[in-house]
Amino acid sequence: MAVETPPAAGEPSEPPPPYPPPPLLPYSPPESPSPASSQPRPPAPPTRNRLWYAALVLAVVVTLGGLGLLYQDDVSWQRKSGDLSRQNASLSDQLRITQTDYTSAQQTIQDLRTQAKHPSLGIWNVQQRIDGPDFYLAGGVPDTFTYHLRATSSGPMSVSILTFEQFAAAIDCVHQGTGNTNYCMHHQAHTANTWLSVTTVDFDFHLAEGCANYLSVFTAASAVTVSPNVSVTYNPAPTFTGDC
Repeated sequence: MAVETPPAAGEPSEPPPPYPPPPLLPYSPPESPSPASSQPRPPAPPTRNRLWYAALVLAVVVTLGGLGLLYQDDVSWQRKSGDLSRQNASLSDQLRITQTDYTSAQQTIQDLRTQAKHPSLGIWNVQQRIDGPDFYLAGGVPDTFTYHLRATSSGPMSVSILTFEQFAAAIDCVHQGTGNTNYCMHHQAHTANTWLSVTTVDFDFHLAEGCANYLSVFTAASAVTVSPNVSVTYNPAPTFTGDC
């Protein structure tokens, strides 16, 4: 059984008028989706493979770059090594030359010291003439020196190294008529040295190194020109020598 609800106090007893209906719009059916392409799409390459290829290419580039740097370093070191080898060879040559010069300098110093202790000097080097068997040339042999007797002549000559006593006896021989000068000067007893009828004399005489009692005498049987080259070297003997 239907029961009608009484209206509340203060409300109108009649219902409100209905709302007007919404306007009608034309209906358009939804568009049907376009049919899918008949050719399948190629699958996208995996991202992992791309990263692997990129890493491989990067590794190859780095490796080639490293090899290039190593090659450049190797070439540079080979060049430096060649330069050092050439410098070392040059220094070795300079050292060898320096050592040779040093040895030569030492020898020169030694020679100079020897010369300073034993100086040499020429004492007779002027050509002189002997006019015949009654003439002679004579020169003293200095004490404390080695006497280097060097002489040539244009013809046969005779040379003797005499003591002063032997020279005096030769003069007496001539004065007494025993013989001419060419004979008496070279026929004394115990003459130190004598060369008869020669054109060259080359002899080092040592007996005057500790004795001041000698002289050399030149004679000839005929006229000749004598070319002497006599020198001496200071070389004093530690004791008396020869006739002293």
